[in-house]
Amino acid sequence: MGSDRQPARLLDTLKMERVRTILTHTYPYPHEHSRHAIIAVAVGCLFFISSDNMHTLIEKLDNNIKWWSMYACLLGFFYFFSSPFIGKTIKPSYSNFSRWYIAWILVAALYHLPSFLSMGVDLRMNLSLFLTIYVSSILFLLVFHIIFLGLWYIGLVSRVAGKRPEILTILQNCAVLSIACCVFYSHCGNRAMLRKRPPERKISNWFSFFKKEERNTLLAKFLRMNELKDEVCSSWFAPVGSASDYPLLSKWVLYGELACNGSCPASSDEISPIYSLWATFIGLYIANYVVERSTGWALTHPLSVEEYENSKKKQMKPDFLDMVPWYSGTSTDLFKTVFDLLVSVTVFVGRFDMRMMQAAMSKVHDGAQGDLLYDHLSGKEDLWFDFMADTGDGGNSSYAVARLLAQPSLQLHKGDSVCTLQRGDLLLVGGDLAYPNPSAFTYERRLFCPFEYALQPPPWYKKEHIAANKPELPAQVSELKQYDGPQCFVIPGNHDWFDGLQTFMRYICHKSWLGGWFMPQKKSYFALQLPQGWWVFGLDLALHCDIDVYQFKFFSQLIKEKVGESDSVIIMTHEPNWLLDWYWNDISGKNVSHLICDYLRGRCKLRIAGDLHHYMRHSYVPSEGPSHVQQNEGPVRVPHLLVNGCGGAFLHPTHVFRNFNKLYGTTYECKAAYPSFEDSSRIALGNILKFRKKNWQFDFIGGIIYFILVFSNFPQCKLGHILRDDSFSGHLRSFFGAVWNAFLYVVEQSYVSLAGAVLLLITAICFVPSKVSRKKQLIIGVLHVLAHLAAALILMLLLEVGVETCIQHKLLATSGYHSLYQWYRSVESEHFPDPTGLRARMEQWTFGLYPACIKYLMSAFDIPEVMAVTRSNICKKGMASLSRGGAVIYYASVFLYFWVFSTPVVSLVFGSYLYICINWLHIHFDEAFSSLRIANYKAFTRFHITGDGDLEVFTLAVDKVPKEWRLDPDWDKEDKQPQQWSHHRNNPSKWSAAAGHQDPVNTVRIVDHFVIKGKDQTDPVSCDGSVSR
Repeated sequence: MGSDRQPARLLDTLKMERVRTILTHTYPYPHEHSRHAIIAVAVGCLFFISSDNMHTLIEKLDNNIKWWSMYACLLGFFYFFSSPFIGKTIKPSYSNFSRWYIAWILVAALYHLPSFLSMGVDLRMNLSLFLTIYVSSILFLLVFHIIFLGLWYIGLVSRVAGKRPEILTILQNCAVLSIACCVFYSHCGNRAMLRKRPPERKISNWFSFFKKEERNTLLAKFLRMNELKDEVCSSWFAPVGSASDYPLLSKWVLYGELACNGSCPASSDEISPIYSLWATFIGLYIANYVVERSTGWALTHPLSVEEYENSKKKQMKPDFLDMVPWYSGTSTDLFKTVFDLLVSVTVFVGRFDMRMMQAAMSKVHDGAQGDLLYDHLSGKEDLWFDFMADTGDGGNSSYAVARLLAQPSLQLHKGDSVCTLQRGDLLLVGGDLAYPNPSAFTYERRLFCPFEYALQPPPWYKKEHIAANKPELPAQVSELKQYDGPQCFVIPGNHDWFDGLQTFMRYICHKSWLGGWFMPQKKSYFALQLPQGWWVFGLDLALHCDIDVYQFKFFSQLIKEKVGESDSVIIMTHEPNWLLDWYWNDISGKNVSHLICDYLRGRCKLRIAGDLHHYMRHSYVPSEGPSHVQQNEGPVRVPHLLVNGCGGAFLHPTHVFRNFNKLYGTTYECKAAYPSFEDSSRIALGNILKFRKKNWQFDFIGGIIYFILVFSNFPQCKLGHILRDDSFSGHLRSFFGAVWNAFLYVVEQSYVSLAGAVLLLITAICFVPSKVSRKKQLIIGVLHVLAHLAAALILMLLLEVGVETCIQHKLLATSGYHSLYQWYRSVESEHFPDPTGLRARMEQWTFGLYPACIKYLMSAFDIPEVMAVTRSNICKKGMASLSRGGAVIYYASVFLYFWVFSTPVVSLVFGSYLYICINWLHIHFDEAFSSLRIANYKAFTRFHITGDGDLEVFTLAVDKVPKEWRLDPDWDKEDKQPQQWSHHRNNPSKWSAAAGHQDPVNTVRIVDHFVIKGKDQTDPVSCDGSVSR
């Protein structure tokens, strides 16, 4: 971040209004252009590389399949390791680290293989040149930036220059520059091609493309790429002159003649093309930076203020958070969630319950709990209201649902007709407001932020305000029933209870606005009296999966005193215990069942819940058998069971619950499922294909686990028999025999690997859901661990066989730990002459630190050599001959490569395990779909109480959630009065999809519709359901 300090500028004292207009910060910091330099360098590198005869790579491999196999394995593993970072789902910090990490160890491995030497590319020289130029460039640019910031401080350049550059940007630019110099050196040589220049300057042959008479010549040159490359090297990268042309630079900078008092012997008079190329790139970087930072937007983008503001609006984007990475090994939020859950279960459950505190603090009015009953909506003729649950995960999905909820109306197709659904006057939220844990950050960023973008709070709203005496009505409203805006009532879910309901109480019960939705709610449970005899009971199940005795007392008294015999009640809970009890073969919610069966006695017409992040509706279907069979089924306690947890969280499967059919002795039939059973089963396949891309943080766990499993097997010194076999089948037989021997070694002799395997086995068995029997848990856990152990052992042997092959062919372990540095010193004077003895003086001035840094830097870069030399010493002298520091260096070098090999495989094995479990065994429904982090398939349910007392139910869904948003032009151009309510606007939401055809308002559709008859109706379960496809 740049400093906001504004020192006195020389420009302010001059009467130069035109200069001030251009050079001051009228426009903010312009675009970066460094990407164009990167593209230019990449194109140039590809040109030089493609100009060589690539078929020499095939000719020089000695027709030996082992080199092809080694290249395929090496490049394949590196590709699969880097594949998740190609998309846009990875955080820049880890993505950048992975790119540098991959480039480092991949180049360090490739330069030992024979193919590059056969192509005439000496990577050793390129590496040494790269490191030299890289370090020099970093030092030079750091000095430049310090000087430039000093000029800004004294006022010689404009304020935008005061923005400090990112260190990572400097490092990347230096790397690109160094690579360009290395490619030039490899293909053009260090010395210039001495050719006599013509007395008159001619147009370069590259521009002859526009001359008809020379087109055939140019085409021939493209067909003979070598000749074209030579021409480019000789003409474009010829020497820029001699030292005599630049006497000041040659004496002070290039050759250090001043340091030796002008008597330097045998000083070269030729400026190296390497230096000219480096100086050209450095000059371009400095020129580009100076122009951007000191002249601003006006010189390169002469836009008017109005045009600039319009372009700025087009670039505006919301700051939404990504979906929660549930398999992250580095997320502090997940570790905090686990800790909060343990504390909640051990401390709050059964010891301290916030619901007891709420009951003790509730006020009693006329025999009913005044803080819990709300009847201000009961006088309306009809009412629209919405239900959603499980929001607060990814910002895109949460905002997509909130945007639909905020629209004044939605035009939808139902069959051949178009129906208009009004915005709900009431919004019911069924819990789990923010993931993964309740905190100020997750509530503000994952819940309040999307809803405030969808429907803005009133102008006087302050985020830090605490509502001490709710409901805090607006100034012009005297009582709650006069308020005509949308209102919101919320129950907590299990995630909201992880901190004992503290965050929920602070942000829901002691705040008045969720975006533009007014929240009069005071407690975590409530009762709403709606028009035409309809009621909503919002129950707080906490972590018990049941209501407490104080809730039961309140609702039971309310039923006796207020609920009429012909009234209809909607029970809203967070968990759908009818599905979860069937799935887990358990019985929960006994107090809720007692309330429904013994107190409501058929007046509960509908149960709605979230927790499961899909949509399913089960309805009672009368039996077609004889009447005595129907009587044996008992009374219909609840005609309809509805689950809709598609408010923003990751998707859950539906096909796992397809066989549910009974509750309270009543038979039910699944009338609608979204996504469909077939789509749900197909989506699960993503665990095999996309697990690592969606859960790249799992690398930190998986790579370490695999390394521990095979730690004791490094090194494998007796692998000669694998390489000596003549046939491919013999190679395979010997290889898998070595895998079996390594497994026996882990079981019989290893301590570290065996302990890791046993710990992993215990974890895998405990990871299997208790839905299956203990015997099946044991079998599934053992098979899971054996798959991981076999994969780890195979990867270990592949790495060891590759190292052993290179050692036998004298490509590794040839001259000790510092082979690259020793080679560099042997050719340094030949390729990089130092006639003034500057390197010797630097070594003397730094007390030997300068060569030592280069020496150990090259050794640290050459990881394969360090690993191979140490491995050879262990195989010859035994592990006891290795010092503790040497052991640490060896295992660290092995881990650097083994981690790249293992992370794609561990994700593949674990993803396959989840796929098999969810589709074949119907277990791990939560784990198998949380890994996919699917933001699509979002839905909410809209209800309409008609004047006849019927309840129309519409479930609206969006199949695909947009990932890119822009400022909604309709929202932006709509007149906004200072005190205007946001719900009175025609376009209340700030952001719309960047692609208009993907906007939720345009893609929303009805996936289920049915009608529940109200009081005095003979058919209480008449419905017109439509099953989603």
